[in-house]
Amino acid sequence: MEIPDATALARDLAPTGVLRASINLGNPVLAQGTADAPRGITVDLAGEIARRLGLPVEFLCFDAARKSYEAMATDRADLCFLAVDPARETEIAFTAPYVHIEGVYAVPADSTLRAPEDVDRPGIRIGVKQGSAYDLYLTRTLRHATVVRGPEGVDVFHADKLEAAAGIRQPLTAHVADRPELRLIEPAFMTIRQALGTTKARHPETVRFLSETVAHLAASGFVAQALSRSGQNPALAAPTDQ
Repeated sequence: MEIPDATALARDLAPTGVLRASINLGNPVLAQGTADAPRGITVDLAGEIARRLGLPVEFLCFDAARKSYEAMATDRADLCFLAVDPARETEIAFTAPYVHIEGVYAVPADSTLRAPEDVDRPGIRIGVKQGSAYDLYLTRTLRHATVVRGPEGVDVFHADKLEAAAGIRQPLTAHVADRPELRLIEPAFMTIRQALGTTKARHPETVRFLSETVAHLAASGFVAQALSRSGQNPALAAPTDQ
């Protein structure tokens, strides 16, 4: 893909001369490793964008999406990798999604809750990770159930003996697999569209470059290959005909 005026784009996107990428280690589908040595699809995407612009890259790692968002919103980061949500779109210009993951519920094995719509009832309390995509979604869409926030949704679910926990399918599935007293509710209650974002203060040409780059990397197989390298299902790559 041809890059129009890479020098001007680099100056606009990374005014410090270093591309600062906000990485959420709290989502194991998107990033793994440690703050000193992160890896995964988001690390690979940030590195490829930096390479195309001739920039060094710095990874700012956090344990929650809300912290990653705050770094972007307060100009401590130049790029972020977050789920698209109306509450975030006020500050962030997103590309098309590069990965689709699912939000699911876990409940006690003997729970009467059987389908996602059963969860939205009076008296039902749902544990969520504060500031996560599913926290934002459930806060916006639930009519009767109550969202209970904590550093980790499953922790507050257990500690407060809640009726349900919400989370990303992969880690919540692993959590339930070790606990026969729990089960997942199928199907998923939401699709989480993970995208690359930057602040809306960036020049439109910069946002266009990011959007076109992500689309090219998705279509070329880069995203699926990066997912596979990091031990994730390459089928999580978002469709390229969005």
